[in-house]
Amino acid sequence: MISVAAIRMQQFGVQFYQASLTAEDIDKLVRFEVLSYGEAGQPVRGATKKVPSKVNWDLLERRIAASEKAYQRQIIRRKIDELVQYYEQCRQARDLPSIPGAVIISCDERLTFEPVEAGSVVGRLKVPEREGILRAIDGQHRLLALHADIDNMRGHDFTVPAIIFDRLPEDHIVQMFVTINAKHTRLNPSHLVSLSGRQLYRDEALAVAHDVVRALNDREDSPLHGEIKLLGVGRGRVAQAPLAQELKRLFAGDAFGGPRKSADFREDAKKFFVNYFKQVSMVFGAAWGGRKYSIKSATALRAFVRVSPDVVRRLDQDHADRSDYRAIGRVIAPWGRRIGDQRFETEGAWKRQGTTVDTLARELKLALEYPEGAGV
Repeated sequence: MISVAAIRMQQFGVQFYQASLTAEDIDKLVRFEVLSYGEAGQPVRGATKKVPSKVNWDLLERRIAASEKAYQRQIIRRKIDELVQYYEQCRQARDLPSIPGAVIISCDERLTFEPVEAGSVVGRLKVPEREGILRAIDGQHRLLALHADIDNMRGHDFTVPAIIFDRLPEDHIVQMFVTINAKHTRLNPSHLVSLSGRQLYRDEALAVAHDVVRALNDREDSPLHGEIKLLGVGRGRVAQAPLAQELKRLFAGDAFGGPRKSADFREDAKKFFVNYFKQVSMVFGAAWGGRKYSIKSATALRAFVRVSPDVVRRLDQDHADRSDYRAIGRVIAPWGRRIGDQRFETEGAWKRQGTTVDTLARELKLALEYPEGAGV
């Protein structure tokens, strides 16, 4: 056990501790992790390692875990570099503390508090001496910079103020993280989609939408493979959040044929939307593969998602499997004749017509309803 000075605190029935941790305590006890999906998200983002830095990034990146169960964002390389430089300035000038504000931490195991006397809120907090037992809720960049600069901290009387929670429930941890970061640090909306869909309130509609977006990005046979910025980062140019929110609106209602059919459809939604967008990429081949088109913009993709219930209804009328690749192609074939690739030329019809999600979705629906142009 590690024994540290602490104050026991209470707020709305929740007990936590304000403690003083040494740099060595932080370095040993805190584990660092980021929310990531396999190859789609790396622990650290920013400039390449060729940029001069005081940080040993090879060692630091090995300290950072990445998993679907985490909640922290990717580590920003520039931020760590700036903090390490600031710590050095503080160390040399000796006129400012480098980490004056408390970091917020959750402990995975039970903590023991021994008051200095009966009834006192001041005492010693016993923390199990196990590597990685503490997780940072707020202050992960500051603590990582401390870890990167730990060799320069040795020999100094250096302590870090910390708020420590004892076995805080997982959903409470995520909710606290979102509350702290959503506004004040401009937490990316795509990151919020991932957290709210799978970890915060367990919104079933958003969870299914999130799974569909993951399938569109991760599956190699998807025309959007590797092109969606999961968590708001990556090389892709397709934003996750607007696509997921559009899908959520569909799954939250009865857009796919009543409550029971809509619920059943959720199981096959990933397969349907992958095949659906594969056919869209075939119908509008030139636009999909060209650079001067807006077919992969959030506006266009949302319009395709919005009209997907109409496509499903046509499949039902034809007694076809809702995720049948060829059947989907037959249903949306009129788009090639009625709309065509030129409709998505960025400097042409796209801008000239002031395209919005509503206007494009209306055109797509009319083309399904009147495949030969009759009645229009």
